[in-house]
Amino acid sequence: MRRRHLEALRPVCPVCRGPEDEAPLEVARVEREAGDDLLEGTLVCARPRCQREFPVLDGVPLIVPDVRSFVAENVFALMARDDLSETLEGALGDCAGPGSWLDVSRQHLSSYAWDHYGDLDPEEPPPDPARGDPAPGGLRRVLAAGLALAPAPPPGPALDVGCAVGRTAFELAALPGRADELVLGVDLNVGMLRLASRVLRQGAVRYPRRRVGLVYDRREFPAALPGAERIDFWCCDATALPFPAGTFGLAASLHVLDCIAAPVEHLATLGRALRPGGVAVLAAPYDWATSVTPLERWLGGHSQRAPHGGASEAALRHLLTGERARALGLELVAEREDVPWAVRMHARSAVRYSAHVVAARATGGAA
Repeated sequence: MRRRHLEALRPVCPVCRGPEDEAPLEVARVEREAGDDLLEGTLVCARPRCQREFPVLDGVPLIVPDVRSFVAENVFALMARDDLSETLEGALGDCAGPGSWLDVSRQHLSSYAWDHYGDLDPEEPPPDPARGDPAPGGLRRVLAAGLALAPAPPPGPALDVGCAVGRTAFELAALPGRADELVLGVDLNVGMLRLASRVLRQGAVRYPRRRVGLVYDRREFPAALPGAERIDFWCCDATALPFPAGTFGLAASLHVLDCIAAPVEHLATLGRALRPGGVAVLAAPYDWATSVTPLERWLGGHSQRAPHGGASEAALRHLLTGERARALGLELVAEREDVPWAVRMHARSAVRYSAHVVAARATGGAA
């Protein structure tokens, strides 16, 4: 956790946070640090009646409303090692078997790290057009499509919500005219944040690329991307962003709406975090994760009898126009319904999506 980001972004307690009543977080203990980078320690809510602690682990602060439940549910990921040899990791994966926590974790890292950083891997084979192979960089292309729709953002830090393994935060740091702005990536996936932190602090990518089944090939290569000194990664909830109102000038939320518990709350907290006139780039393929998002909270995808006819694009459009937009603090600027994005599953499989990409402007009206 970079002190520069802590001082500039002034995070607030996600439990005490309210429309006009915010309690700042302060550094309580420092167990390990390097320069201005707090690697291990705790933050604490400054309000005497709260005093909740938020751990900082491997440079990533855990700033979530119910930190005790979050740690209990993610204790294996928080305590996981990333220094094992490829041979031993593979042996453990075979023993744990398909569907285990280790198997699911490696699959996620494989798909996301390949898309984010596969273009930097000197041993990544070029895609074969005849076979319809996907190419790395799909998420970056989605971001570029959204930024092309958006007006120029005002000055201010940039926020990457659902940053996964971090490449889009580096893309935001490299935008023309924003060379002095801080960038913060937030996510709830501890394993992905650990990989993003490694790229940030060590300039290297290390991940298991899935070949087939439980067979993975260790990929490790340098990734000295520009702007690293202005980037940080925190563990935060997209529906309870722990920042004072009007903190950011630009925000990206790529493929987040359809894999969180409360999409409308996410839009509201995003509108609140942006300063008036701030720009948000949203994207979603509406591939609803039923284990995460209850059906009644989906944006479309059901209720063919509703005015939007069950169309998710129309449901989001409705939220970002008129009275609903003023309540959320975000209004629609422009959109595209057909931006391609492919997710590599293994050497012989990829899932292809068509993302709905939206550029929105913050109105300053969110409560």
